[in-house]
Amino acid sequence: MNLRIQELADEAGMYVDLDGTPWPRAMSAEESEAAYKKFAQLIVKQCAGRVDWILAEGGRTQGDLIREHFGVEE
Repeated sequence: MNLRIQELADEAGMYVDLDGTPWPRAMSAEESEAAYKKFAQLIVKQCAGRVDWILAEGGRTQGDLIREHFGVEE
């Protein structure tokens, strides 16, 4: 697994085991859901940030469109 994905999983509160697989630590169902949601949001933000320099229609960026598509705030 990519080191950056491992770092994002850790930032989201997930455990990354020795082979790099992220999974929630011992958490309740609600905490686990929140960790997965945070992990997905972090990935979307990273991807959108990479294309924020590319303009789209209406003066927005491609990153804005990606964030909007996935419902992720900046």
